[in-house]
Amino acid sequence: MSQLATAKRCAQTMWAGDKASKALGMKIEIRKAGSATARMDVRNDMVNGFDICHGGMVFALADSAFAFACNAYDRVTFAASASIEFLRPARLGDSLRATAREEYRGRRGAYYVVTVENQDGEIVALFRGRAVSRNEPLLVDEDDTDTIET
Repeated sequence: MSQLATAKRCAQTMWAGDKASKALGMKIEIRKAGSATARMDVRNDMVNGFDICHGGMVFALADSAFAFACNAYDRVTFAASASIEFLRPARLGDSLRATAREEYRGRRGAYYVVTVENQDGEIVALFRGRAVSRNEPLLVDEDDTDTIET
């Protein structure tokens, strides 16, 4: 199975149980192993009294992209640390896109950068995450599936 096919199967397996990302209305795309894109529209229940998206929602979007990117290699992987820099506010009605890319991957640890942009391509936030693998398989069967259903 190709690395991309494995990454998509891992994402499909994760998505099946990801209640948080689903509840926030996220959509996940996998186009390359070690990277992922998460999309989310800023809804009324995600903003503060100034119609600005709560920072925790932006973090959750970036964290989901990070999670799908770092779990692409059929190894259960978790965040060991993460940080975010907010560069401009996301507002009610904005469509956000978080793109995660792998910067380094070793046997058990990896580093990822996630850029969160609005519908105009303006950078809203920069997220950096460190992942650690338990070195246990994520996939339980050998089905070869190239698509993720979200």
